[in-house]
Amino acid sequence: MRLSLILLSIIFISCSETSHNSAEWQIKTYSSAAPSYIGDFATVIGGNGEILREGTNGWICQQGNPRPYPKDGWKSAHEAMPACHDEEGMKWMMAYAEGKAPNLSRDTYMWMLHGDVGEDNRVSSLYGGNKENAIKMNHFIESGPHLMLMPKDTKTIENFTTDFTKGEPYQMFKGTPYAHLMIPFEGYYMFQPEAAPK
Repeated sequence: MRLSLILLSIIFISCSETSHNSAEWQIKTYSSAAPSYIGDFATVIGGNGEILREGTNGWICQQGNPRPYPKDGWKSAHEAMPACHDEEGMKWMMAYAEGKAPNLSRDTYMWMLHGDVGEDNRVSSLYGGNKENAIKMNHFIESGPHLMLMPKDTKTIENFTTDFTKGEPYQMFKGTPYAHLMIPFEGYYMFQPEAAPK
């Protein structure tokens, strides 16, 4: 039932008449990247870095797409790649954006129920990953709904597979300071059905 509601909200948010630059669209889109009991009470940061809504639970929801914010806003919730995280997650996001190793005080989680537009599973496009090469090598994955575990110590997830076609939690960016665990939910392969377990 929850997945059906998430998929309906993806369609509704993507087709909404509201301007994708509006605070209303961004708040609805970014906060729905997490379950409602988190997203509804989270601080929401807009595409230009402004606080659109002050939260009450210590969580933050914002666009996760690292590309420059488009003049007319993101075309869809999926393209915005919104992520919801706590303060430790914000440390991870800032370190990732600045090319520094994250310095976390504990493991943290990040929700991305709208998925992402795709990434080389081995290395971020920010740091040398190339979509065309990744596709040729079968390392590219465009994700549906998932949860991520950002470990304080990446060694704790070293023994997880990097194979995203099994349907189980897998490691992304192995061997880098940004290694994290991807935890797929129902609908994870909706954008790349050929990668689904056979």
